[in-house]
Amino acid sequence: MKTLGNSHILGILLCAFYLVLVVSSETAVTIPEELKSAVAKIAVNSTSCSVTCGLGFKLEEMCEITPDGGRRNCTLRRSDCLTSWVCGLLHFTVPVGKPFQFSCLTSDAVGFGSRAYSYTWRLAQGLITTNDVLFKPFKNSDSVIRFSPTRESDAGTYRCDVQMLKTFKVIKRVYFGVRVTQNNLVDLNFQKSLTWEQKLAANKEEGNTENSTHEEVQEQQHFWQGELFYECLVGVGSGVIGGVFVSMALYFFQKILGR
Repeated sequence: MKTLGNSHILGILLCAFYLVLVVSSETAVTIPEELKSAVAKIAVNSTSCSVTCGLGFKLEEMCEITPDGGRRNCTLRRSDCLTSWVCGLLHFTVPVGKPFQFSCLTSDAVGFGSRAYSYTWRLAQGLITTNDVLFKPFKNSDSVIRFSPTRESDAGTYRCDVQMLKTFKVIKRVYFGVRVTQNNLVDLNFQKSLTWEQKLAANKEEGNTENSTHEEVQEQQHFWQGELFYECLVGVGSGVIGGVFVSMALYFFQKILGR
């Protein structure tokens, strides 16, 4: 009897739940007239961030969306973006005595004139590293470090942290590895050390094949002339050595027959 009573109670609850669903589905939802004519302006399309690290910008297409889903009055808006705040290590090799400079901010970030940043520099002198334990404070309140001229003591890794003044949020950290070399020890003229084939390939990549200098043409001619002379020399030498061996073989063969 107890089981039968529980079954009746469960059946009554299911019927009540079903009636509530039927009534609620038949009840019409009334939308106010103000909402029917409301227009929302949202971003419907966006480009990727202009930089892979640090503060950059992106272009967004802003459109008014009508109640029927249409778009109107679309405009482009430039807004900030931050993909990653860690930018890694950049390497530079600078000869002693040459002026040199590097900056924390790219030209894109400098364009945001309304923004205020603070810069914190640290230096690992004489080392190329990203180990933060090895860095010591370096006094410089600007986004740019300038060497004029560059000295041997300027070598090392410079770390720059860029922060927003309003929120103190770090938006960029970048390392600059600076190697300083003596002019009398290392020739940094990379183009001069290339062979003429490498120079020709580099000119093709840069689209400067028509601007090859007369010296490169002469160098190419000398190279082929040297190769041709070497091949002739090897051929003549091989012929002489072969003739000597054949003459010696004939001489000993005649001696054997004479016996």
